[in-house]
Amino acid sequence: MPRVPPGPTASASGTLASTSPAHTRSMGRALGEAAAPGTLVALIGPLGAGKTVVAKGIADGLGVSSVVNSPTFVLMNEHRGRLPLYHVDAYRLDDPEEALAAGLLDERQAGGVTVVEWADRLGDWLPDERLEIELIPEGAGNRRRLRWTAFGEAHERLARTLATPKGRLQARR
Repeated sequence: MPRVPPGPTASASGTLASTSPAHTRSMGRALGEAAAPGTLVALIGPLGAGKTVVAKGIADGLGVSSVVNSPTFVLMNEHRGRLPLYHVDAYRLDDPEEALAAGLLDERQAGGVTVVEWADRLGDWLPDERLEIELIPEGAGNRRRLRWTAFGEAHERLARTLATPKGRLQARR
C-alpha cells in the first residue's frame, strides 16, 4: 500500500465566541491589521455562518476601500489595500484541482493576503502554512463559535492578535 505523506502539523489552536456580525467582523479586522505578506486565512462553515463577514473585516483591517462581497460567481476578487487582498470563494468548485487550473492559488499571493471561503473544498491543495477558521452557528441568534487552527509560526502569531478584548481568545497548544 502506498504511503501517504503526513499533512501539516498545527502549531496552535483555540476557540473564539462571537455574539454578532459586528463582533465577527471586528475579529476579521484585527486579523487584517496584523496580516503580513503571504498570509492565508482559510474559512470553513455552512451557508450563512459568517465567512464573508470575516473576509470583510480582514479587508477593513487592510484598508481596502472597495466593496468586498463573496466572489462566488467569479471565484476570486482582488482588492487594493495596505497589502493586496485575494478573496477566493471555492463554493462552486467541483474538484480541488480546478482551483489550481483557474490560478486561484499561485505565487502572486505571496505578496498579499489570501482569504479562501469554503476552504474545505480545496482539501490538500491548501498551503501547509495557513490560519484555518471554522465558523459554527450556535442557537437561533447571531452567536458563532470560531474554532481556529494555526499552521506555522507566522499564522500562529496572527491568530494570537485575536487576544484583544475584541476576540477574548482562548488558546491551547
